[in-house]
Amino acid sequence: MRERQATTHHQHRRRRDRDFEAFVAGAAGRLLHAATLLTTEPPGRAPRAGALLTAALAATYARWDRLRGEDPYDLTRRELATRFARAAWRFHRPCGGVLSRLTPLERLVVVLRLYEGVAEEQTAALLGLPVERVRSTCTRAVTVLRRPA
Repeated sequence: MRERQATTHHQHRRRRDRDFEAFVAGAAGRLLHAATLLTTEPPGRAPRAGALLTAALAATYARWDRLRGEDPYDLTRRELATRFARAAWRFHRPCGGVLSRLTPLERLVVVLRLYEGVAEEQTAALLGLPVERVRSTCTRAVTVLRRPA
């Protein structure tokens, strides 16, 4: 009986690992780009973005068996945003890049709203802000980006 349980458990872990690897193969590129936009590091040389994504993916993997219909991409994006927001002081001095003139909050709102296409209400809930603050932050950020550098 124990051998059977161990075999079933091992099969479950292998299936979980395959499913997670497939998710990462399909989503990691876009998520890394989002992380790179947040950290303002140049593509291809983005160690902070890579570390941010790795931590978010590790958290997703830890919860993989408990997703119960939740979209793993949404969970990972939420982890990415939360981890960036918590460590925003480390990302305050931008490294260059298209969003480097924005504050960390403005970058986060722009990436969630305009790059990821997350609705204002969802962005507000994720960041713990009023919808109007998300809207005004996004508007202000876009205004800054439209100005010549």
